[in-house]
Amino acid sequence: MLAIFKRCHLRKVLDGTKTQTRRIHRYTLSIGKTYAVRDRWFSKAQGHIIITRKFRQRLADISPEDVKKEGFSSFEEFKQEWENCYGPGSWNPDQIVIAYEYKLKEDPKTK
Repeated sequence: MLAIFKRCHLRKVLDGTKTQTRRIHRYTLSIGKTYAVRDRWFSKAQGHIIITRKFRQRLADISPEDVKKEGFSSFEEFKQEWENCYGPGSWNPDQIVIAYEYKLKEDPKTK
């Protein structure tokens, strides 16, 4: 199984500054499972994450702590990136999303 991230987000995942993501699609990830992270469907896996928490939430209910876990320094920065990802005018504060918290799985070959 895999998890796709935009290239700029993938860098944050791999350096540990992004440990949470929100998704609007129906396909869901499962707690406790490991997923390969990539920036495109058919690219080589650049790392692996383990899903540690999953919950539903309104976009407007994201906390300052969660904004930091998303890899951003402010709510406004997160909101702007949301519109960059999903298109202008896509920000709907009442939209229900699935939030995933994860940790980067260490590669035993790099130990």
